[in-house]
Amino acid sequence: MSDRLPGALERWLDASAEDLDAGRADPESVVPELARHGLFGIGVAEAQGGSGGLPTDAVRALSALAERSLTAAFVSWGQRTFIEYLLVSPNEALRERWLAPLIAGNLAGATGLSNAIKFLSGIEELQVTATPRGRSFSVEGRAPWVTNLRKAGYLVAVAAHAAEASPLVLALPGDVAGMLRSDDFRLFGLGSSNTAALRFEGLELSSEYVLHPDARCFVAEVRPMFLGLQCALAIGLSRASLQSAREGAGARSTALVHRIELAAQRLSELVNELELGLADGRFVEEAPPLFAIRIELARVAQASVELELGASGGSAYLSDRDRGFARRWREAAFLPIVSPSVVQLEQELGRRAAVVAA
Repeated sequence: MSDRLPGALERWLDASAEDLDAGRADPESVVPELARHGLFGIGVAEAQGGSGGLPTDAVRALSALAERSLTAAFVSWGQRTFIEYLLVSPNEALRERWLAPLIAGNLAGATGLSNAIKFLSGIEELQVTATPRGRSFSVEGRAPWVTNLRKAGYLVAVAAHAAEASPLVLALPGDVAGMLRSDDFRLFGLGSSNTAALRFEGLELSSEYVLHPDARCFVAEVRPMFLGLQCALAIGLSRASLQSAREGAGARSTALVHRIELAAQRLSELVNELELGLADGRFVEEAPPLFAIRIELARVAQASVELELGASGGSAYLSDRDRGFARRWREAAFLPIVSPSVVQLEQELGRRAAVVAA
């Protein structure tokens, strides 16, 4: 599939990127607009209502979004990742009920599993409990940072302790009693992303909403796309900054042009590593190489915006001449803290290396 987005969507993103970042755009409009251009069906089999293609096609589409707006790409990450949860889940009833409205953008999907991925890597404890009550669960806890909580209707996936059983994964409808949503966070960027906190108090949920009875097994299966689509955020941003840097540098500085091309070469290498790992399935069993790619891509994105600044010089600080640099600078600053953060991933790689060396 082509890496290019539909022309109408590119024009909408170019016209809306600054407002999406600043929170001036209506956050309710993002999911329907992206769905209108078929973004959420990429990499989903036609028999399941998608447009076909491979997981790498979904990563490429998200990268193309991130070239123009990290806010739109971040929302798409939440939506497409929840769709992946349904594709992997053994719960056919939920897939039949929700897959079509998610692909069509009539319902929003929020991942909510960053806590689970960090828990299973030994980084933090689970923050949700699900106490069995016959054929239902009483859910208590919180999800302190969740994106794509669209007020018109959303679903959120969470992992929860379940008494003495293995942690399980639940899909919680946004309108269930006991679901408490905060106001949208006031962020420095990504303002129109419907990002907020959730608390679960006395939330009663039928067992039919179990996405998977074993969070460990489920996370291993979905982690490649969860993190692979996160990598797409850095890929797209890096490409946009490097292109702007090329245009700004021209032939004025041979040394700067050389650094730009070295960064572009490194980016290409990382993209190839990511796509190969997603294509052959190695990241299901071998998470550390994927962690390392995610860390390095965040660094490349930061280096790319610095190169863009170097090529732009003082004009980067002239608001009447801004071509998106200030927004990309904020976007690059966000990438290392997307959960699981670069620091957390580095800690986990260090812990695993220590275990192997012991």
